[in-house]
Amino acid sequence: MFSFILIIMPIASFANHIVIGQGRVNMQGAIIDTACAIKLISREQTVDMAIVTLNDIISNEPGSSKPFSIELTSCALEQSDSSSSAWKYFQMTFDGDAQGDGFGLHGSTSGISLQINDADGNIARPGTPLPSRSITSWDMKLNYTVRLVANNPILKSGKYFSSVRFKLDYF
Repeated sequence: MFSFILIIMPIASFANHIVIGQGRVNMQGAIIDTACAIKLISREQTVDMAIVTLNDIISNEPGSSKPFSIELTSCALEQSDSSSSAWKYFQMTFDGDAQGDGFGLHGSTSGISLQINDADGNIARPGTPLPSRSITSWDMKLNYTVRLVANNPILKSGKYFSSVRFKLDYF
């Protein structure tokens, strides 16, 4: 991944003339090596939670969970730097606004947050890596579910939205 910040600062002389055609560009960033690529259809997703009743949330109805997946492809166990050890594992971290143990919602609802679970039942906490998993094949499909959970005794229905980011760390 390569990211940079571009800052353009014109240079002006404090004498009574303007310097034309000169400037300065400062760049910074990082180049990293990665074990897998993320398929484009998995990189940014929208999960439609449809209509869920407060009663479904209170009673923890399994039907209120929605599946989603992140697909990894071109997974290579060897790093491009031959002096580094091979990649064997990865950790997924979901991050966003924390609300209780879940991910915060924005909108007119309250007392409710999002909970993300991996296929093994591990609950994702904002900013905390899930348990490490082995890189097992060239293509991997990581399955998760998201559901609404009560995080406060006083629940309020309404419309909501949330944004959750994810990152993969390889080692």
